[in-house]
Amino acid sequence: MMTNKWLIKNGAYAVNGADKSVVHGYMIVENSRITYIGEELPTGEEATEVVDGTGLLFLPGLVNTHGHAAMSLLRGYGDDMVLQEWLQTKMWPMEAKFTSTDVYWGTSLSVLEMLKGGTTAFLDMYDHMDEVAKVVEQSGIRASLMRGAIGLCSEEEQRAKLAEAVAFAKNWHGQADGRITAMMSPHAPYTCPPAFIEQFVQAAHDLNLPLHTHMSETAAEVEQNVRDYGLRPVAHLDKLGFFSSPSLVAHAVHLNDEEIALLAERKVAVSHNPGSNLKLASGVARVTELLKAGVTVSLGTDGPASNNNLDMFEEMRLAALIHKGVSGDPTAVPAAEALRMATEYGAKSIALNEVGSLAAGNKADFIALDIDQAHFLPKTDLVSHAVYSASAKDVLHVWVDGRQVVKNGECLTMDEERIKFEAQAAFEGLLSR
Repeated sequence: MMTNKWLIKNGAYAVNGADKSVVHGYMIVENSRITYIGEELPTGEEATEVVDGTGLLFLPGLVNTHGHAAMSLLRGYGDDMVLQEWLQTKMWPMEAKFTSTDVYWGTSLSVLEMLKGGTTAFLDMYDHMDEVAKVVEQSGIRASLMRGAIGLCSEEEQRAKLAEAVAFAKNWHGQADGRITAMMSPHAPYTCPPAFIEQFVQAAHDLNLPLHTHMSETAAEVEQNVRDYGLRPVAHLDKLGFFSSPSLVAHAVHLNDEEIALLAERKVAVSHNPGSNLKLASGVARVTELLKAGVTVSLGTDGPASNNNLDMFEEMRLAALIHKGVSGDPTAVPAAEALRMATEYGAKSIALNEVGSLAAGNKADFIALDIDQAHFLPKTDLVSHAVYSASAKDVLHVWVDGRQVVKNGECLTMDEERIKFEAQAAFEGLLSR
């Protein structure tokens, strides 16, 4: 096999190290892995590709740990509504019309936006997941994928959905040169009967895969769980064995102290979705307390219809800001911690062990920001600038698995003009059905 070797010189690299947060100098990538980061260039190094990193800040690729990519087709279709009304009157009726082709183009639109915005790995819970996997395979992005299943249906339909979820996981886990991994995902405790959740838990054990679900997103959802099952969602899922496998819960907005302690004890990760939670008025998660308890807290955008963008820089900034405001503590989520939530903690929460930080030996998933711009000056604290000043529009280059997929702001692996055309056509087709 021919070695593909990148040498990046004169760059600034956010390494999250104990002694230095930013290293100025050189990074070497061989095939799919980072092999060196340091101030001095090792002697005798020759590369097939050389990049001048002058004026660039290199970060680990951002990891979006909760979303529904195909819902980009419903961006702006239902805004300024509470969650249940939004789902029942706007989202679910339109999603019922989605074909596999709609999911393909909606996902393509989202992956294009994510790659150009510096997201190199994402989690997706949806239907028609073979189409999502095809987009991941073609685009070069990394993803944790799952067939999300709502259990408010007949037992026959439940069996079919579980069979689909299992088949998808078996067919796609480890595919696309390892860039695709799978999880098992009942939609939420309020949309899935207990026995249905238990079947997903068993399947996750059988397949040795992690679990993912929505949990405690709204106060109304928590109250409904108590009415229906006599337990709040955390205790309910614990009773059903959900936390017996590695698990990630999305939102976790409405938690009490006991629940935070239990999540920490069970090593459950939380995907914090500040933009979506604010837009739907679901509330503000107790992130400061979760982090203090030792819970792995990552960041997600949720779907593009409840956010309404996939800008992980915006999520970092929101996570760093709103918890300061709510707690009255300016150190609640420092900039460096917000960056770790979007990178290192994100990778950990979706069981990606070799991505999430710039370090020799890790997979080469990284991005370059153009910091030769007014809003990055003066050159004081580049990690602070990445969190408080940057946006997705500042991403210039992106590499996933050692392959450059975005160069000078242009996606090299996707046909942007066609995707924009087909996505608009798909939305118009939904309206006419």
